[in-house]
Amino acid sequence: MRSVVLDTETTGMPVTEGHRIIEIGCIELQGRRQTGRHFHVYLQPDRVVDEGAVAVHGITDEFLADKPRFHEVADEFFEFIKGAQLIIHNAAFDVGFINAEFERLGHVERADVSQYCQVLDTLLMARERHPGQRNSLDALCKRYGVDNSERTLHGALLDAEILADVYLAMTGGQTHLSLGGEETGATGIGAASLIRPLSDQRVPTPIIRASAEELAAHEERLKALEKAAGGTPLWQQLGY
Repeated sequence: MRSVVLDTETTGMPVTEGHRIIEIGCIELQGRRQTGRHFHVYLQPDRVVDEGAVAVHGITDEFLADKPRFHEVADEFFEFIKGAQLIIHNAAFDVGFINAEFERLGHVERADVSQYCQVLDTLLMARERHPGQRNSLDALCKRYGVDNSERTLHGALLDAEILADVYLAMTGGQTHLSLGGEETGATGIGAASLIRPLSDQRVPTPIIRASAEELAAHEERLKALEKAAGGTPLWQQLGY
């Protein structure tokens, strides 16, 4: 199945106050492996970036001044995500902003991501698996042993790369380097690969049966337990 791990950075929040997307980062997975394809762009939002948002991602108005606007990349972005399973941490946030950008362009058919993509929210998944614990991306990196040492500030492409590792670890069988000495992917993090099924890793073990002396000692122990319990233990009543 084709999946796209996606993250965005914005001018602030909430989207209902006219805040805009200023960075989109996407990593493509096919069959739980990175393909090397990605989509990454910074965007001129035509509004000021909130100081609080700059403190999170470090993207300034000056940096964005010469960047393209969303309408210039909308078709390419749509084609990249169309038909994919989108893997997003706190999906409601990113999907809300994406929908708003397409709606602003009058693209009614694109203004509801759920109509052309499946959306998997890793935050909701993490909350189900780890109730009552911190489930931020940084917390999940620590829990699953994913290296996020380069994440001093948020960045859409870097966060998408990290989330790809976290998602594969959460869903049962990701290694940062591929098995069999394969090269790392073009995106800079290891191409993920499934750990071999347990049946492929088992080593035959010898069967050691109890001796007559051990069986006799076991029987004596059962009698002592029966006497201490003042009756026949339940496992003997059930025939075990």
